[in-house]
Amino acid sequence: MNRIKEVLEQKGIKQTWLAEKLGKSYNMVNAYAQNRQQPRLETLMEIANILDVDVKELIISNKDQQ
Repeated sequence: MNRIKEVLEQKGIKQTWLAEKLGKSYNMVNAYAQNRQQPRLETLMEIANILDVDVKELIISNKDQQ
């Protein structure tokens, strides 16, 4: 599963809310969450900041750590 989508689900946050905070369309955020498109590093850092997580949490799968 996509890490952005996972974190959104864990925090109970909707993609529409994230899209509004980022100033991006819902379709763009949905493309990130569905792995159809990868966000630029700057955008990924902004997403991490908005979701209050370390940017590494959005990049590295935590399956190996469990």
